Amino acid sequence: MYYNNNDIRVEETDIPSIGAGELLVKIHASGICGSDVMEWYRLHKAPLVLGHEVAGEVVETGPDVTRFQKGDRVVATHHVPCCTCHYCRVGHETVCDTLLSGTHFDPGGFCEYVRLPAINVERGTWEIPEETDYDEATFVEPLACVLRGQMTAGIKPAASVLVLGSGISGLLHVNLAASFGAGLVVATDINEYRLKAAEQFGANAALHANEDVVGRFKDLNRGRGADLVIVCATAEKAFHQALASVERGGTVLFFAPTMDGVTIPISINELFWRRDITLTTTYAGSPSDCMAALEMIRRKRLQVGEMITHRLKLVDITDGFKLTAEAGDSIKVIVKPQE
Repeated sequence: MYYNNNDIRVEETDIPSIGAGELLVKIHASGICGSDVMEWYRLHKAPLVLGHEVAGEVVETGPDVTRFQKGDRVVATHHVPCCTCHYCRVGHETVCDTLLSGTHFDPGGFCEYVRLPAINVERGTWEIPEETDYDEATFVEPLACVLRGQMTAGIKPAASVLVLGSGISGLLHVNLAASFGAGLVVATDINEYRLKAAEQFGANAALHANEDVVGRFKDLNRGRGADLVIVCATAEKAFHQALASVERGGTVLFFAPTMDGVTIPISINELFWRRDITLTTTYAGSPSDCMAALEMIRRKRLQVGEMITHRLKLVDITDGFKLTAEAGDSIKVIVKPQE
């Protein structure tokens, strides 16, 4: 039960009861997301059970469930769209009102048993392939978000890519861009551990975020800026670096949020009229993005298993939140409620 980043309590609750079309899932692995430790985003909802990157085993099926049966290994996403509204019909499923506020897990992924509502079972739950373990399957939701981001940004083979921030989202972007055949992938961070990880997962170079990132990138890219800049750091400085680093005709993907209330000035003429720059952002992933992510994980297209640095018992979850919030010598922290 989350109260704040430093106050996370293990509390006893009843196992949820399920109804028609629903599943009861025993959680075997649940990843801690960077958004889980954003207090400005979470505190007004506390206390609550967090955890949305889940994989587990079906232990009970409700009436009318035909796709799954007891014993199936499944991965699920917590937010799913209605598939019928204006936003869904024009390809913007992730801003659908149903996805944004109408679907969730009961009570949340950091527990032993989760009830999956019927809409989540229908549109946001998939069987885990034999080739994939529970820990790897927890990457379906975060990878779906990353995949949607790069598809929206229009990444192209041989493009030059700059990823600002090498936390788990940044590293997934690095690994995905490299797998797509990017010509040059450069990552930044302020942490040496994560800079080394960026090179491990496909970056051609890793730069300290406090050095001359713009100049260093151009040195590596024959005097040109980046065709695609992906902002995966919340620091305001990273957003300024992104605008200064993007090449004419390039794209900036604002993947990470800043602290609440931050604004930055933008020169309309310099960026848009004279340089033909595209600024874009994405939120979450659609069911089709999740399905694509699961297939990429099954095929070992990305090194998700190697990104897991810590596996913790549920009673040690406070340590996991501390590791994630401090962003030090850790990448992905997985909670194992059954151990």
